Amino acid sequence: MKNQSTKKMILAALFLALAYLLPFLTGQIPEIGSMLLPMHLPVLLCGFVCGWPYGLAVGLVAPLLRSLTLGMPPIFPTAVAMAFELAAYGVITGICYKKLPKKPLFLYADLLTAMIGGRVVWGIVTMICLSAGGGAFTWTAFLSGALLSAIPGIILQLVLVPVVVIVLQKANLIPKE
Repeated sequence: MKNQSTKKMILAALFLALAYLLPFLTGQIPEIGSMLLPMHLPVLLCGFVCGWPYGLAVGLVAPLLRSLTLGMPPIFPTAVAMAFELAAYGVITGICYKKLPKKPLFLYADLLTAMIGGRVVWGIVTMICLSAGGGAFTWTAFLSGALLSAIPGIILQLVLVPVVVIVLQKANLIPKE
C-alpha cells in the first residue's frame, strides 16, 4: 500500500512538472496558451492515473505555482480561476474513472464531464473574482472564454487524453477493469 502511495505521489509530481513546463511550448503567448490549454492535459491525465486527491492537488497548485514564479498566468483573476477549474478537472476525472467502466466510450464520458464541470467552475470563480473587483462577467464572456477561444485545446484534449489513457491501460500502468 505504501508503495502505491509513493508511486502516485511521484507520478503526481511528474504531472505537476508537465503542467508547469508545457505552457513554454506556446511561447508564452497568452492567446496561443488560451487556445491550446497546455496545463489542462497533465491535470486531466493525473486524475485518471493517480486518482482524484492527486488530480485535485496538481490542478490547484499548477496555475498558482506558474503565476507566482513566472508571472503567467496573471494571479488575479486568471490563475485563481484556473486553479479551481483544473482542480475540478482532476477531481472529476479521478472520481469518474474509478466509478465508471474503463471502456473507451466511458473514458470520453468521463473526460467530457470533467471538461464541462471544470469550465462551469471556472465561470463561477471568474464571476466571483470579477464581481469582488467591481467588474462584470457576462454570458458572452463566459462562452468566449470557456468554449469559443478554447476549441483547439478542447479538440486536443478529446483526441490526446483518451489515447494516452488507453495506452497506459494496455501497458497495465493503470486499471483497465
